[in-house]
Amino acid sequence: MARSPLGADFPAAFPAWKRCLDVAVALPLLACSVPILGVTAVANRMSGDDGPLFHHALRIGECGRPFQALKLRTMRIDIAGSAVTAAGDARITAVGRFLRNTKLDELPQLWNVLRGQMSLVGPRPEDPRFVDWSNPLHRSVFAARPGITGPAQIQFRHEEDLLPAGEIERTYIERILPAKLVLDAAYLEHLSLGADLKLLVRTLLAVAR
Repeated sequence: MARSPLGADFPAAFPAWKRCLDVAVALPLLACSVPILGVTAVANRMSGDDGPLFHHALRIGECGRPFQALKLRTMRIDIAGSAVTAAGDARITAVGRFLRNTKLDELPQLWNVLRGQMSLVGPRPEDPRFVDWSNPLHRSVFAARPGITGPAQIQFRHEEDLLPAGEIERTYIERILPAKLVLDAAYLEHLSLGADLKLLVRTLLAVAR
């Protein structure tokens, strides 16, 4: 297990009831997602994309420990670029754009949920390159187990449209990330089963729209 930058005895932020909710919901959803994974694999091949089906993204997990977040790959593997994706990014494939718009690329993270690395609802899992452990707000938010959805993920669902060309990472670090952290910190201060259920419903409605 990776060493926590917050100390070995740093307390977990999420209560036990969240784990029960995670397993009860993630297990059947993961089983139902198998056909979608198969269709995506076929669509990639038909579009001429012979890269891997999954993308393993290094993210910050509970107590600051890094883990590999599993997602459906949406970008070409032969083009380098920024760690942050903006609208119109040439690296995104045709199939990948559909997956991103519908958030189906997040489905494999249900496996991370079952493994206890993520929760259904929680702070957005962040790239280690953008985490500042000297910042108290970063330390408090990134100590918690990250979630597939949450207030920040819903509020910034169309984040790519907010990032101007040429200043993508700077805008993300100076404007987008601080706003997300405020939302996530407020969520963590008022954890409840009712709040999680409401966020799950809001996520389904947002995806449906």
